Amino acid sequence: MPGATSQKLNRQILALSLPLAGTQLANIAISTTDTFMMGQLSLGALAGGGLAVVWFNQIRTMAVGLLTPLGNRIASAHSLYESKSRERADSELSAATLQREIRNLSRAGWLLATVSGLVGALVLMAIAYALPFFGQSAEISSAATSMMWLLAPGLVPCLWFQVSRQFCVGLGKPKSLLHITVAMIVVNAALNYALGFGFGPIPALGLLGIGLSTTLVHLLSALIYLRITIRDPDLSTFLALDFWSADGDTMHGRLRHLVRTQLRLGLPVSATYGAEAGMFSVLAMVMGSFGTEALAAHNVVYQITFIVFQIGVGFSHGSSILVSRAWGLNDNSLARQVGIRTQTMMAAIVAVASVSFLCAPRLVLSPFINSSEKSNATETLSIALGLLAIGAVMEFVDTAQNIAIGLLRGISDTTTGLKASLTGYWIIGLPAALILAFPIGLGPHGVWWGLVIGLASSSIILWRAFLLATRKDLTVKL
Repeated sequence: MPGATSQKLNRQILALSLPLAGTQLANIAISTTDTFMMGQLSLGALAGGGLAVVWFNQIRTMAVGLLTPLGNRIASAHSLYESKSRERADSELSAATLQREIRNLSRAGWLLATVSGLVGALVLMAIAYALPFFGQSAEISSAATSMMWLLAPGLVPCLWFQVSRQFCVGLGKPKSLLHITVAMIVVNAALNYALGFGFGPIPALGLLGIGLSTTLVHLLSALIYLRITIRDPDLSTFLALDFWSADGDTMHGRLRHLVRTQLRLGLPVSATYGAEAGMFSVLAMVMGSFGTEALAAHNVVYQITFIVFQIGVGFSHGSSILVSRAWGLNDNSLARQVGIRTQTMMAAIVAVASVSFLCAPRLVLSPFINSSEKSNATETLSIALGLLAIGAVMEFVDTAQNIAIGLLRGISDTTTGLKASLTGYWIIGLPAALILAFPIGLGPHGVWWGLVIGLASSSIILWRAFLLATRKDLTVKL
């Protein structure tokens, strides 16, 4: 029967991870469409607009990290709720208490999403005005600033979507988000074209139109997801949006404690995500110092590799939930099996993507680079070809460290990820990138080899921590 048990575990991992990966891919398809459209405008728009997207993703990623443990907390509470609901009538009060706990968790999520989104929007607009002080050319700074101003308002609804996502995942219904997310890809592409290039009475707004369309899509997505959740009886019974309420069960009572706990769990995750994304953001600025062509190439390859990375994010979240359940049952062996099997599946997926990067690089890159700017496009493509080959290697260590972060989160360890990120990205990776790029003279390609070194270092630290924590002979969980 071990074979049957293994197959069951594989199915559980895939059943939870694939819908999440699909949602992640659908989300990244929106920014991929943006990158494609920017490339059709001009090389300057691709460089500056892409830099704006990098900083938007930096702030969004940190805010998402703040919200990410919400899914684990809801999953744990819902598991207990289902257990109590199956018990005798004298346990109904406990079930009702757990239901109220989940409702308050959703309140905490909506509150944190709104506040962090507003703060993040202000930070993004401030960064826009600081770009010239960090060696960015007037062309890049101008394009990035206009894009940032229009992307900033989209942070709040983007984070509302993340709350809905964590809420549905925690309740074991991740599929409820996927089909609407896919529909938003089509809406975003249509709005990008209409607002960016003009359609009928709509004037061509260029880069401004692309930024505006992305913000509108974030808002529309959040509202539709909320409507789906409210109309689903299995979900709506646990949903509460009134974080401003002042009754005994919310702001003046349990909610304050839940918000503080969410911050305690979420801030290390946010810092961990921010440390990785921050290295990418800083190195994007370094790439800008090499010129418009280098930054444009970096933005294109970063976006392409980010597509594969999003599959890893889905598997990271899915395995994290399964590890949480195993850890709650004191089953270290099962938690370890989930981790190893998830990593094996992800490595196979990355291998397929890497083959396409190495065997058909021009086919992968050509949609994003406008060949009408012949001399500049040729130089951009030349740089991008080298970066894509390095990206084929980087994907293995990047997805491995992301999955390990999710596994550690599943065993309630949100601090090791931060330590690994600071060590791998900033103490090892960033210096390596700068040394390889400038003193050694590898230029833009040296920056990316530094990324590989940093991500590999972080991955080793994280996986070592998870494997040690899930040893079979470990009897006390720290």
